Amino acid sequence: MGREDEMYIRHSRQDYTWEGVERMPYKEEGLAPFKAIARQILFSDQDFECELRYFEMAADGFSTLERHAHAHAVIILRGEGHCLIGDTVRQVGIFDLVRIPAWTWHQFRATRGEPLGFLCMVNARRDKPQLPNEEEFAAMTNDTVLAAFFKGTLIT
Repeated sequence: MGREDEMYIRHSRQDYTWEGVERMPYKEEGLAPFKAIARQILFSDQDFECELRYFEMAADGFSTLERHAHAHAVIILRGEGHCLIGDTVRQVGIFDLVRIPAWTWHQFRATRGEPLGFLCMVNARRDKPQLPNEEEFAAMTNDTVLAAFFKGTLIT
């Protein structure tokens, strides 16, 4: 393939990275709680009005507990773990598709002692996430399953 093809194809590598794609921090430190997670923007094109990103967290890592006005879809590509959607915790594994509706609390956790990686499709122009306030988080942790999920002690 010639150089012209490079703008159409980004070849994957065995380590879940892609040629010509920078591995970046998940978010700016201190903005929201998260652990051991990085992101790669695989595709961002205003003509499509969407962005395709790959997130990967190390064993026992997790994404931020958040909600926002935009919906998004996630496909697990690597490992197994758990995700919170609303008030329900579900086990997830390779090729599972997770739909996250607008204004729904969500978080992903690598709970199986291995990395968890997923593709995430979102609107190119999207709102900023909201974090739970103390009262909202306290209400969530009143549920024993959710409390175990947040502590990383969920067993299923």
